Amino acid sequence: MKPRKRFGQHFLHDPGVLQRIVEALDPAPGDAIVEIGPGEGALSRPLPERIGHLTAIEIDRDLAAGLALEFASQRLTVVTADVLDFDFSVLPPGLRVVGNLPYNISTPILFHLARYAGRVRDMHFMLQREVVQRMVAQHSTPDYGRLSVMLQTRFKMHKLFNVAAGAFRPPPKVASAVVRLVPIAEQPDWDEAVLGKIVRQAFSARRKTLRNALPLAPRDYEELGIDPGLRPENLSPTDYLRITKRVCVR
Repeated sequence: MKPRKRFGQHFLHDPGVLQRIVEALDPAPGDAIVEIGPGEGALSRPLPERIGHLTAIEIDRDLAAGLALEFASQRLTVVTADVLDFDFSVLPPGLRVVGNLPYNISTPILFHLARYAGRVRDMHFMLQREVVQRMVAQHSTPDYGRLSVMLQTRFKMHKLFNVAAGAFRPPPKVASAVVRLVPIAEQPDWDEAVLGKIVRQAFSARRKTLRNALPLAPRDYEELGIDPGLRPENLSPTDYLRITKRVCVR
C-alpha cells in the first residue's frame, strides 16, 4: 500500500532491524503483547510465532482489514482504533507494548501510555532519534526537558540502537532509534496533574531561574534544599516530585 502522510506512515522493512527488535523484546510463549501501528505487518508476522497470539492496534482501516484477512484470529486480533483513544486497561496486566510509533504524534502517545504504567511490564518503541535522546536525557544537559521528567518519574529507559532511514519505506527525513521503557516497580505517591502543571510551567520558562519560573516561596526552596538560582533543567525528576509534594501539602 502507498503510505499515507496523514497517518505519518513509514513502513519498516529491513529484516536485520526487525530481527534486532524481536531479539530486544525476547518474546516468550504466553506473553501478552500489543503492537501499536502494525502497518503492513512486518513485525506482526514473527511475533505470533513466538508467543502464540498478538493484539495489534491500527488506525488505518485498509491496513487493518488486510492484516485481518492474512492472519487467523487465533494468531492475531486487529483492533481498528486511534491508539490515543484506546483503553489499555481492557488488556491483561503485565502487558508488553511494542511498535513503530508515528513520529508526528509520538509524544502524545507516550503520555497516554504512561497512565497505564502500573499494568505494563515493558515497552519497546521505534521513535525519532531526537525524541529518544530527550526521553533518556540526564538533568543539566541540553536534551533534558518536560518529556524527560514526565517519563523518568514513571519508567527506567534505555536507548537500544539507532536505525538508518533506509530501513523504512518511504525513508523518513529524520534519524530513528529504538528505546526500551520499564515501569519503576514502586511508583511514588504524587498528584500527576500537579506534577504535570509544575513541569510544564518550569520548562516553558527554562531560561529563567527557578525563583522566577515556579510559584514557590523562599521558605519552600530552603526546606526542600533547592537553590532557587538554578534553572529548571538543573533539577532531577526526583526534585520535581519533591516540589510536587510540597505544593500539594501547603
